[in-house]
Amino acid sequence: MPASNARPTEPAISTTLAETLQSKLLAWFASPGVRRDLPWRRTKDPYAVWLSEIMLQQTRVDTVIPYYERFLGAFPTVDALAEAPSDQVMSLWSGLGYYRRARMLHEAAQQIARTRGGVFPGTAAGLVAIRGVGRYTAGAVASIAFGERTPLVDGNVARVLARLFAVEDDVQRGPGLARVWEIADELVPARRAGDWNEALMELGATTCTPRAPRCDACPLRSSCVGRARGIEASLPRLRAKMKPLVECRVALVATVRRNHVLLRRRPDGLFGGLWEPPTVPATADDDDAIEAFIALLGVSLERVRFAGAITHTLSHRRLEARVLTATLSRSPTLAEHETYDALALLPPAGFDDLGMSTFARKVLTRAGTLAPVPVVPSRGKSL
Repeated sequence: MPASNARPTEPAISTTLAETLQSKLLAWFASPGVRRDLPWRRTKDPYAVWLSEIMLQQTRVDTVIPYYERFLGAFPTVDALAEAPSDQVMSLWSGLGYYRRARMLHEAAQQIARTRGGVFPGTAAGLVAIRGVGRYTAGAVASIAFGERTPLVDGNVARVLARLFAVEDDVQRGPGLARVWEIADELVPARRAGDWNEALMELGATTCTPRAPRCDACPLRSSCVGRARGIEASLPRLRAKMKPLVECRVALVATVRRNHVLLRRRPDGLFGGLWEPPTVPATADDDDAIEAFIALLGVSLERVRFAGAITHTLSHRRLEARVLTATLSRSPTLAEHETYDALALLPPAGFDDLGMSTFARKVLTRAGTLAPVPVVPSRGKSL
């Protein structure tokens, strides 16, 4: 028979080992000073748990807390979120980044309100039918809010399990990803599934960190295969990061009567649902950009000047923008355009009522319209 290219099946985790790990980790998580007092850990409300998990994707815990508290204060229930205007939702999300999360969160709330009477599914299988809810988020909400015995794997959990069981494949894809999900499923206890999943995430966030893991403080160190082999610091194996795509634009901060600033809203795609000063692709000559703005706005520009340049880095993209300021000869009208679906003429004091990206705020700051933009850290829950 021809040789098979299939990978050998990893042995199942023994009941004894699983019970040992469960006992040690849950005892550690219950120890004084170990479990961080985070606002979403004070409730089992599935709406609040779901909101926190969506906000925590690719964003630091310390950054999320004030956004979470403001958002929950404005929309205390999934029905309240479903009924909220889109601009209010995006405004409260403004600055948190990864804005597609906010749009899908709003759509999911409307789905839950419309099709389920505002009641969340109580199982992971039911939760994945909700807009924007993947396998990880479903596992988190189902186990934490409803106590279902179901696994979850995020970056922290994948790192812990890769080191604990010496998984040397890339845990972000293929066999490595499948293996850590398999391990996670085998380890979830029948009782206290939510505590177990939170304990795994906490271990990765505070002890089994990406760099310089604190093995001496780890309750599972005696069972860690990666540590026994001396390879814990090199795990998990991850693919090399891609170089960000560079996109060059010209942004226009245009004012009209009484220093009202022109903003337009993107309907979808990058920064979809957010307001910004209009932009056009950059060329070698700003005169081309000015002509493009005149065509876009249907109005001539006066007193055009170059205000400076900004750079804004996203996860896989870097935006470089030259910022122009100008006054408009008259108020523009909203014409159909593939890039924008609405316009507003507002004084800077009115900006807080609109969802606006950090990129847009940087443009307005460079033009002298806004105060400097605060830095919002990202890159995941463990950082």
